[in-house]
Amino acid sequence: MKEFDEYKRLSEPGKKEKSEIWDVAVGLQQVDGLTPSDYLIETAKRNIEGEITILEVKERLDDHYKARPLTKGDRTEEADKVSARTVEILSEKAFTFSPAEYMTIHKRLFEGIYGHAGKIRD
Repeated sequence: MKEFDEYKRLSEPGKKEKSEIWDVAVGLQQVDGLTPSDYLIETAKRNIEGEITILEVKERLDDHYKARPLTKGDRTEEADKVSARTVEILSEKAFTFSPAEYMTIHKRLFEGIYGHAGKIRD
């Protein structure tokens, strides 16, 4: 994503890695036709800079969307929150891809967004 390109070219390794993870997280949302908000991009940059943690990013998003109700059909909140949750997961060092892990990841990504988060569906 072009918003994070500067970090990839000019930054120390930690910022470069974080910017690449944010790029993947936002890109995965775009696969589903979702676009993150400008608020998320600015908050992600603060995370990349080391000003705030990923937990603070998630808290700020929760506060932002409590204060700003969305119109029906607007999936910006989903795009923003799932992007941040994806960054959190991709930043973890341990990962095993198994059915249980898949369900756990699905729940972590979509909890509070979809009632079926973390559940097997037909």
